[in-house]
Amino acid sequence: MIQKNYKEIALFVAFCIEEYGASKGMTGEQALDLFSQYGVTDYLNEFYDTLHTQGRQWLIEDIDEFIDIRKGKGA
Repeated sequence: MIQKNYKEIALFVAFCIEEYGASKGMTGEQALDLFSQYGVTDYLNEFYDTLHTQGRQWLIEDIDEFIDIRKGKGA
């Protein structure tokens, strides 16, 4: 069984919230609300092993795509 490091995951999710918010001109609270609305935090947690190896810009684009899919705009 693979052990999850919950502290690292929490720090990664916080990083994504802050970086996404900064890139979109949102506060951290606004970004968190958006992430909660579309299940982004669950996605980041579930796929942490792969996602945490990606760069900032890639993550922002991936989160945009994830949100668009959840809104029904994606492929």
